[in-house]
Amino acid sequence: QVQLVESGGGLVQAGGSLRLSCAASGRTFSNSAMGWFRQAPGKEREFVAINWRGTSTYYVDSVKGRFTISRDNAKNTVYLQMNSLKPEDTAVYYCAARPGVVRTTTPQQWNYWGQGTQVTVSS
Repeated sequence: QVQLVESGGGLVQAGGSLRLSCAASGRTFSNSAMGWFRQAPGKEREFVAINWRGTSTYYVDSVKGRFTISRDNAKNTVYLQMNSLKPEDTAVYYCAARPGVVRTTTPQQWNYWGQGTQVTVSS
């Protein structure tokens, strides 16, 4: 079992930066893919960035070059550094974990979720 708690959301002006953190409990953190997803009002949840058990990362095209996902296995924490934020980045951001080796960006195939943190980017 994995429990996830996000923090770091807030209100920022366009062009600004935020860093999200996700603290995980449980023994499977180091063996899990960790990801960040987001959901804007009226839209489906979409993947933003994924770290595949520390070996590689994957980003949705719209955030490449602006967002960076990283993880600290010693602290059981995953981060999302968001730079050059745009109003279209406004959403609730969720941390998720998926034990095992299967690589997927489909939210329904991820096992554990945090409660979400709101990110609002003003123009």
